Amino acid sequence: MSMVLVGRRLSADVVKSVTDNPAAVDALIYGDVEDDDAEMPEPELDLDKSWHGIHYALTGTAWQVGTGAGAAILGGDSVGDDNGYGPPRLISAEQVQSIAADLRRLDVESLRSRWDPAALADADIYPGFWADITFDSYVLPYLAALREFYLAAAAENQAVLLALT
Repeated sequence: MSMVLVGRRLSADVVKSVTDNPAAVDALIYGDVEDDDAEMPEPELDLDKSWHGIHYALTGTAWQVGTGAGAAILGGDSVGDDNGYGPPRLISAEQVQSIAADLRRLDVESLRSRWDPAALADADIYPGFWADITFDSYVLPYLAALREFYLAAAAENQAVLLALT
């Protein structure tokens, strides 16, 4: 089993329905859980297994949540039920603005120069096979997707729902 991070952008109306009924989170993440024949919705963000490496690159820590871009992966408030990898997290529209601003200014060259597969292994960063991965071929495309996702959410004044699945 693998842990992947998925995300959805949420309008203010959807945020209200999620905060009023946290069980609605499952439908947003997994689709209609009552209808076994229903297709799972495609997430608007799918970081595959890169999520923990990106978090480490942004924060220099395995699990601590920072401000701005440091909250892009593990930030937000728990909402809904624990799905086995912790409950989904809701990042407010205000927090999205801060994250997007930091991601807009992000110096990719600086992240690339600090990329250290041995340090990732020492910090026990998931998925653990970083020696076989290069920053440019695996991490950079997902980092770009993360940036685009938050910039789009900020432009629409949306909140973000994240879940490890």
